[in-house]
Amino acid sequence: MKIRKWLRIIHRDMGYIFFGMSLVYGISGIALNHLDDWNPDYIIKISEATLPDVPAADDISKKVAGSLARQIDQNYQYRSHFFPGQGVLKIFIKQGSVTINLDSGRAYIEVIKKRPFFREMNFLHYNKPKKLFTWFSDAFALALILMAISGLFMIRGKKGITGRGAWLTALGILIPAIFLILYL
Repeated sequence: MKIRKWLRIIHRDMGYIFFGMSLVYGISGIALNHLDDWNPDYIIKISEATLPDVPAADDISKKVAGSLARQIDQNYQYRSHFFPGQGVLKIFIKQGSVTINLDSGRAYIEVIKKRPFFREMNFLHYNKPKKLFTWFSDAFALALILMAISGLFMIRGKKGITGRGAWLTALGILIPAIFLILYL
């Protein structure tokens, strides 16, 4: 069998085997590239409310703090509370937190929910499963290297590595090199 035929077989089969991993790393990579624009792991909603009667700091117990949180939303489940500053109460709820100005009664609510789909992809991208998944990730990285190399030599002639492919390969190497020169 000729070498090009083996390269096609290897390239094709690795492409099939690692299709899912390519999607995981591609999609989560895009998400992680834009951390300044959004949080790919969580949806954070911030809102405000005003509570009519807020007791003084000395009168706030666990029961009272839980009651204040439920005045804003019946579904809020009290976890704990503390006073981060003079006249400010912070209540931690299962879904996030509520910060109340005790003088004005104004409350700032931060509710956090897990972002579906992206959170799971980032979990894999960050190699959180460890052990076995590390081996699979290493195999994927090796497969990417082999697919890149095999891809160079699959096509002959003016469209292959001795023709147009050489220019495109050079461009593919030059672009990251330029970024390294500019930003290192």
